[in-house]
Amino acid sequence: MNAPNHTDLTAEVIASFCARTPASKAMAQNSRPHLADKTALSMPFSPALKEAYYPIVSDRSEGSALWDIDGNRYVDILMGLGCNLFGHNPAFVREALEQRLQAGIQIGPQSEIAGEAAERFAALTGHERVAFSTTGTEAVMTAIRIARAATGRRKIAVFTNSYHGHSDTALFKSQRLEYVRRGALARAQSGPLAMLKPLLQRMMLTGATPAFAGIPRTQARDIIMLEYGNPHALEILRRAGKSLAAVLVEPVQSRVPDLQPREFLLGLRGVCDQTGTALIFDEMISGFRVAQGGAQEYFGVRADLATYGKIAGGGLPLSLIAGSPRFMDRIDGGQWQFGDDSTPQVPTTLFAGTYCRHPLALTAALAVAKRLQGEGPMLQQGLNQTTRGLVERLNAGLEQRGLSARFTHFGSFFTMTGGASPLLSLMALAGGLHMRPGDKGGFLSTAHDPEDLDFITTTFIQSIDRLEGAGVL
Repeated sequence: MNAPNHTDLTAEVIASFCARTPASKAMAQNSRPHLADKTALSMPFSPALKEAYYPIVSDRSEGSALWDIDGNRYVDILMGLGCNLFGHNPAFVREALEQRLQAGIQIGPQSEIAGEAAERFAALTGHERVAFSTTGTEAVMTAIRIARAATGRRKIAVFTNSYHGHSDTALFKSQRLEYVRRGALARAQSGPLAMLKPLLQRMMLTGATPAFAGIPRTQARDIIMLEYGNPHALEILRRAGKSLAAVLVEPVQSRVPDLQPREFLLGLRGVCDQTGTALIFDEMISGFRVAQGGAQEYFGVRADLATYGKIAGGGLPLSLIAGSPRFMDRIDGGQWQFGDDSTPQVPTTLFAGTYCRHPLALTAALAVAKRLQGEGPMLQQGLNQTTRGLVERLNAGLEQRGLSARFTHFGSFFTMTGGASPLLSLMALAGGLHMRPGDKGGFLSTAHDPEDLDFITTTFIQSIDRLEGAGVL
């Protein structure tokens, strides 16, 4: 019997996925007239995959598993897009929330646990001061505003392939400026620019252009976009430093997790020290996952400002902005005392939000902070080792098949590098492994057991075998 071709395999996978999840599909169709939701379009739209463009609808979860409204059980590696370090519905978070609900949800007055939560997260992150927000987008947007207020500068440097939320400030893509490079090379034949000729020959300068409709092009003039991990970017930042408010970096990018450039990050720290620029780490994924102190602890690089979310909220909407007083004092003016003539020390910028420090979110966050501190660094170290073992098993399977693709990981986040068809994730979903359509990996939690790891390995390898047999991978 001939092996299935790409078209046959696509039809077979979609049919299997739809047969397993008819209630989820019906809900997507029925809600579309009123619910504006892009969840199903996490992978690019293709007419061939049209019948599979709908999200799994779940009504129950526990530990490493969730159940959909068709009654199917899934081993989950999406894990709340990285939120659920302790698995779904951990007892210590659930019990804390139940107690809070009995006491009421007071929005407006200060929560009685805000100070303790800030103190614990300051200890975990290694930063002196902490502010609570609601989403990662808000936290990054606030960190940029703080950096601009503290430095009196406007421009922000970002890097290709990074993701920093969906504010207008962050949604840019690179615009290759080859004509700039050629013009600079022409002027670098002699005189002061001659010393830069080797640099210009090796590096493509990049500009920024809006990545999506609705973002004003005028905002691009305040963005410098450079190639992440390229050491020549450090020299450009050094020369532009006096105009830069901040360098915003995702230390290990969720889109390119195999790039883990310790020396480059150390170089960024040095450049920012020289120029007075704020170094901002976006630790939405790496924070509290790769180590208690996140990527800053792992790489030995302390940022001026850092943003956190996901794990910190224990599954509820919460984010953190943490940093040194030089920057964080711009939120409240800095230190002063009652009973004397002290006053706020620096001018402030605006930071606000009705749901910042929401009592339920703070309750979950405080429970998570206590658990992280109680278990200590062995929690992350053990989970990192488990993920490393999973990746080694997956790569051994790929190597046996003579495939060049490989899995990689950073902490307990793992993914396949190199090309892979969207069919991979649809096969996994049809087989009971929950991940986001279009993704090639996910997150492990402390709730995943050896049986789950065996299932994850088997599901990926069997799916890859089918793709290879159809000439897809």
